[in-house]
Amino acid sequence: MTGPQQSPSPVGQTIPITVPAKALRIAGITPFTSIDFPGRLSAVVFVQGCPCRCTYCQNPWMQPREIDPQYEAGDWSQVERLLQKRRGLLDGIVFSGGEPTIDPALPAAIAEVKAAGFQVGLHTSGVYPEKVARLLGQLDWVGLDVKAPPLEEDLFERITGMKRGAELFRRTFSVLKESGIEVEYRTTAHPDYLDEVALERLAQWLASNGVERWVLQIYRRPQGLLTSLYRSVPDSWPSAAFIERQKKRFKAFLLRRAT
Repeated sequence: MTGPQQSPSPVGQTIPITVPAKALRIAGITPFTSIDFPGRLSAVVFVQGCPCRCTYCQNPWMQPREIDPQYEAGDWSQVERLLQKRRGLLDGIVFSGGEPTIDPALPAAIAEVKAAGFQVGLHTSGVYPEKVARLLGQLDWVGLDVKAPPLEEDLFERITGMKRGAELFRRTFSVLKESGIEVEYRTTAHPDYLDEVALERLAQWLASNGVERWVLQIYRRPQGLLTSLYRSVPDSWPSAAFIERQKKRFKAFLLRRAT
């Protein structure tokens, strides 16, 4: 009798896979995208569940671990069919959320995608540093959300609704930096919760800790909602002077606005 399937960890250990990929709680699937996995054509698997309660979250229905029956959910068989149909057309699969590392079936899901010959990307807020560390040997790229200046616990908590969020983020940041994996550091901002002064402090921290590429995503109002916590952000924010400073500070600075 064989033991549980295992996948390699970044430090030469192994990760026992005790929860099968078919148990992954999938909130939805985007079958094709050119923007979620830089430089690759990919599909996105959205994993249900997130411990954060971010003030700007546009997918609050993905926060609980239980999938609300009023929403159409996905399942692993759909991912398997997608992998078969898109072989040679897609470069990789991105696991997003929610917070994908919350799901104990994620290691098995990643192992199956890798075994099928696809690259794997991960979107994470960094709230589970040990889980991210154990997955590194199977990942090709990580998109790390920088919610607030990482040394400012109170502001981090106000934005994420999660205690110790800044501390956990810093630990994940260190794990990723030490690994050498390709990482995109990105921040979603609105002047009502993360003003230009706070953004400047955030950018300074990133640059002083060796980050060369930073993506600033401007909050957009969700389409179809009658109400929203935040007003639309004018094109004049952040200021031209702020943008110019970041272009000088980082080797690559990208500003993303809703189109």
